[in-house]
Amino acid sequence: MNKFKKFISNEVEDYRMLLKNVPTLTMVFFVLSVIYMNIFAGKELLNTKYLALDCGFLLSWMSFLCMDMLTKRFGAKAAIKLSLLALVINLISCAIFFVISKIGNNWSAFYTYNDEIANASLNDTFGGTWYVLLGSTIAMAVASVVNAVINQTIGAMMKKDNFFAYAMRSYVSTALGQFVDNFVFAMIVSVTFFGWNIVQVITCSLTGAIAELLAEVIFSSAGFKVCRNWEKDGVGQQYIDYANNKRC
Repeated sequence: MNKFKKFISNEVEDYRMLLKNVPTLTMVFFVLSVIYMNIFAGKELLNTKYLALDCGFLLSWMSFLCMDMLTKRFGAKAAIKLSLLALVINLISCAIFFVISKIGNNWSAFYTYNDEIANASLNDTFGGTWYVLLGSTIAMAVASVVNAVINQTIGAMMKKDNFFAYAMRSYVSTALGQFVDNFVFAMIVSVTFFGWNIVQVITCSLTGAIAELLAEVIFSSAGFKVCRNWEKDGVGQQYIDYANNKRC
């Protein structure tokens, strides 16, 4: 019991130190991207014979870009902790949306269309579906671990700390992380509730991961420059020193 209490105490202290040192603006973008991509996942972005994407794609790359930046600066363990924190905040937001969706008054759209369907549609959109929320939460949690661990592992194998090294660790970890995210979600939600087969799951997971990776490629140079500025300005150095001392 004493060891458990000590473990909890150490983790709480680690979280406190991490949140004190992590760049605020990066965490704001990270958390908002997680919240909004789950809301926008209910709207189609592209629907063709060979490729289907929802509007969550427009923000999911941002989550992985933030994770890659945080992993490079603070390490895989810290990035995973921050990802889990973002998921907890998302669950709190979903709970708030659900409560608001149950309030029996009109949305502003009701007065535009004079139709109760407007209220029902918006309540369903923001109220969410429990199995979609469950699937997305589990998928994001697993993908965050995969992304952070692979990112750090590849980074440790690189002899130089330049853009090429950053790109390699980011592209590989993002591609695999996004595939895992799509795959786990599809296995939990699409197979169970919509009757997808394994071919559909793999195809959707691959095409989605490739599409999301392209966005990561476009913005990776900006992510690398931000990381360089963090290192130059000593951002988060207090936590890095703290974490290194814990390992000794």
